[in-house]
Amino acid sequence: MSIHSLEKFLPQNTLPYLKNWFSDHSVHIKITRNRNSKLGDYRKLRDLSHEITINSTLAPQLFFFVLTHELAHLIAFEKFGRRISSHGQEWKNTFRIMLLESLDVYEDDFKPIIIKFSKSPKANFMASPDLVKYFHIKNHQDDEIYVEQLSKGDYFIYRSEKYLLEGLIKKNYLCLNLATGRKYAFKPLARVKKCS
Repeated sequence: MSIHSLEKFLPQNTLPYLKNWFSDHSVHIKITRNRNSKLGDYRKLRDLSHEITINSTLAPQLFFFVLTHELAHLIAFEKFGRRISSHGQEWKNTFRIMLLESLDVYEDDFKPIIIKFSKSPKANFMASPDLVKYFHIKNHQDDEIYVEQLSKGDYFIYRSEKYLLEGLIKKNYLCLNLATGRKYAFKPLARVKKCS
């Protein structure tokens, strides 16, 4: 897929950045159906070219953000060698530079989130509450809320099982499965249904 054929998925004025980032590399870009497990991925192929896949259902700003994330892998590996950690300091620095360099592409209300995120880029999009909330990542029912919106002692349903929120442990929420008696740590942005 050519850079120009990506235009329908991207915000305006992104092509100059992509041409600059792609310029020295042979990259195959595949647009995929929605995948719940990931938004995109990168890998180097046996013929030494590169492959990036991205979900077709992403909003333009998110599509560009994910594409930038995956291109940062390519550029970091090419610059620092294949032995670096996938989401190590080399990748973080590369991704940070690319995000700040392309800041003008993003909407004004999103720019502060990008600036904050770029200070310490996360490997997983879902690890950034600001990004998740900004893009209203769905695939969830309207009556679902985030665990972090509950209070200690609240009951909720998660994957058809009932839980009691017992409290906070570091950044996660300790919850008791009422059917099994086992306790689980829930991430703040886990989507659940509050119940009584």
